Amino acid sequence: MLPTSTAAAEAAFRDERAAVLATLIRQLGDFQLAEDALQDAFAAAIVAWERDGVPERPGAWIMTAARRRAIDRLRRDRVLADRVERLGQLALLESAGDPADADALPSGLGDDRLRLIFTCCHPALAMPARIALTLRSLGGLTTGEIARAFLVEESAMAQRIVRAKRKIATARIPYRIPPDEELPERLAGVLAVVYLVFNEGWSASAGDRLVRGELCTEAIRLGRLLVRLMPDDPEVAGLLALMLLHDSRRAARVDEHGALVALDDQDRSRWDQGRIREGTLLLDAALRRRRAGAYQLQAAIASLHANSPSPDETDHAQIAALYGELARRTPSPVIDVNRAAALGRAGSVRQGLALLAPLLADAALARYVPLHAAHADLLERSGDAGGAAAAYALAARCADNGVARAELRRRAARLAAG
Repeated sequence: MLPTSTAAAEAAFRDERAAVLATLIRQLGDFQLAEDALQDAFAAAIVAWERDGVPERPGAWIMTAARRRAIDRLRRDRVLADRVERLGQLALLESAGDPADADALPSGLGDDRLRLIFTCCHPALAMPARIALTLRSLGGLTTGEIARAFLVEESAMAQRIVRAKRKIATARIPYRIPPDEELPERLAGVLAVVYLVFNEGWSASAGDRLVRGELCTEAIRLGRLLVRLMPDDPEVAGLLALMLLHDSRRAARVDEHGALVALDDQDRSRWDQGRIREGTLLLDAALRRRRAGAYQLQAAIASLHANSPSPDETDHAQIAALYGELARRTPSPVIDVNRAAALGRAGSVRQGLALLAPLLADAALARYVPLHAAHADLLERSGDAGGAAAAYALAARCADNGVARAELRRRAARLAAG
């Protein structure tokens, strides 16, 4: 069992990290300095809280400690050209506090995390760099987790993140939510970031938990903020609807032992009906604008699952058709894998296997777990139990998440013994 101070620091890191880091970046104007100061503060918290007890407001303690660590680092860094100016700014914050309305936005959304997303998603950065940097800075994902999400090597992702930070510094990209006329061109990257944060929470790429609920919650919180910021954009509402509809099933995705429960086997009485209603209403309102985009189409798929009373009554043919429309608009191996799985459930197993054939031959997808799991499911439906067992075993070998790996091994063993 972890010492109380360590457990409290870990909880604070999980719950407060994004907000504290975003505020530090605004105050310091330096990603790396903010990250280093924050790490120093969490290390200090373990020692101080063991000695003095856990403070009533851990986040405020961490914020103050991180700011002081930043001051210490600035004093030691004699080559930093603007260290005197930054020290003066931080000293003022220390003495006068940091009023929430000091730089209030015209929209009223004075949220540093939202500022951070738009800063990271500036058009001066390449799209993959925008998403990766925000996932690292705001979501707290490790470089390895982000690399797996992008299907690239960890070393390449590390270089991408470093280059993105350097670009923000050298290009003097402002730390703010852009004015209304710039919002549309910046929105695609922001929505992609939020959804990738949600996806990492919904199905963790590594570790011993299938679901990282804090990331799902953070992504939904950011989605609500975006809806408040852009209430007339149907894709913003579509993304929030999509996340809510997925998240409605969170409590039923694992059993009491932490093992994965497949969608068809989930106890639907445990699904969050409030989330389903909210997501469905958001989706319906977005679709009435008749500007359907990728997030609205995905939300429509999630709605068909969430509002179906049983697996047998789910309209898999309609789901496959929606995935087909998604593939036409935004071609992607991920969409093709999901479409193939839906075709199999709709009775078109051969068509699903044909769709997967070129993906299975693609070396870049050799370790893509959903591809091999979908292949296994289709082979099982075709009557090839041996091939399905081998495909499930391959998916298990590629899986970094312990819960998913255990379930894939269980399926492989069941078929092998059958």
